[in-house]
Amino acid sequence: VQLQASGGGLVQGGSSLRLSCAASGRASSRINMGWFRQAPGKEREFVAAITWSGQTTYYADSVKGRFTISKDNAKNTVYLQMNSLKPGDTAVYYCAARGESVYFFRTHPISNEYAYWGQGTLVTVSS
Repeated sequence: VQLQASGGGLVQGGSSLRLSCAASGRASSRINMGWFRQAPGKEREFVAAITWSGQTTYYADSVKGRFTISKDNAKNTVYLQMNSLKPGDTAVYYCAARGESVYFFRTHPISNEYAYWGQGTLVTVSS
């Protein structure tokens, strides 16, 4: 599975931005996907995840109510709609994917559980 992330940029606090992650490859149809981010000098952290069907979503507490993850299975693309952005959201955002799993409800925030990673897209939020 290959992942191509896009949509990052420089925005002011309070603005919105939508990230996209297109998946390709033979195994790209039934995959669970997630977004992680890494700020300068900090460890990579979980942001949001979605099951392959798109029916179940998960969020980090820090983004709940502001970010929305969604999936277009026809396009094999996952989106991260980010509203009310804060300077603390500044980071490189990575999309990640793994095969479907009954344990995803428990493993979704663990970066090592994802086998495939995109190249990252930089989001910078100014105050």
